[in-house]
Amino acid sequence: MENTGKNIMPQLEVIYGDTTLGIKGTAGGKKFHYIFSYEAGGPVSLNVDGREWLYRAPRPVFWRAVTDNDRGCGFPLRSGMWAAADMFLRCVKTDVAVDGKEIPFPCAPANNIYSAGERAETVRVTYSCRTVTVPETDVTVAYETDALGNIRVEAYYAGKKGLPELPVFGMRFLMPTCAERFLYEGLSGETYPDRKAGGVHGVHEVEGLPVTPHLVPQDCGMHMDSDWVEVWRSTGLDNSRKEPEAKALRFEMDKLAFSCLPYTALELEQATHQEELPAPRRTVLCIYGAVRGVGGINSWGADVEDAYHVDGEKDIRFSFRICGPSGDAE
Repeated sequence: MENTGKNIMPQLEVIYGDTTLGIKGTAGGKKFHYIFSYEAGGPVSLNVDGREWLYRAPRPVFWRAVTDNDRGCGFPLRSGMWAAADMFLRCVKTDVAVDGKEIPFPCAPANNIYSAGERAETVRVTYSCRTVTVPETDVTVAYETDALGNIRVEAYYAGKKGLPELPVFGMRFLMPTCAERFLYEGLSGETYPDRKAGGVHGVHEVEGLPVTPHLVPQDCGMHMDSDWVEVWRSTGLDNSRKEPEAKALRFEMDKLAFSCLPYTALELEQATHQEELPAPRRTVLCIYGAVRGVGGINSWGADVEDAYHVDGEKDIRFSFRICGPSGDAE
């Protein structure tokens, strides 16, 4: 029977570089090009139709800016090593699987066996990392890209006896410029595991990247039980490229938490007053598989109730999807 080509599944173009792995394709009438770095421990470029969505490689996140109640109950003194883990994390191994089959690590010179026309339906890059905590533990992050440009991200934290409780465990995406707005489906307003009874489920739009004006900057902007979030940007670092309109990158999750701010946790941590915060320049999207509560039962000094702690001795696993061109909503 003659094959008309109508039912042929699209395929990824795979480029085996010396220190990176490139993935290219077309979906939804748009082109995408992703670059996974072996040295940086994650992807260093997510380019969709000419627009770049990464400023740095995504990283596992263990720390949130200390809240008033955290200070009052002494939490950072018990768990401060996670701030160091948030800054310093070493990648100890990278594995690559193509169409479900693991291949020999394709860095130079092993990559020379591949041609310029390699194709695949799925590519999975897995980064195995180790924390600087005492005792140290392992964190694994896997990115599996399908032929439509969608990326499934799986993050795993290996709990270990002797580690203090965690503030959070999630993934941080640093984008090149500030977002104009973000849309999400989940609970309205700012919510935390122990502060979400007043949230109303629905689709909500937030203009800009608002930071809650606490007297002392601290963690803020958390959104619990979320199904998806879209980050909308119309600017890029290339001033010669005129962006005609804002476009979105969509993250789909199953009742996870996220925050979308212009600062990292450590930038908030270093400011003792609002005016000490730097000028907003980036979008910092964090997706969390575990979040500590904020407490505040008495005058911001009592510890968080037991149900809202994050046990550092227990495993944590979560996943979400970055929607490629086929998943863009415009």
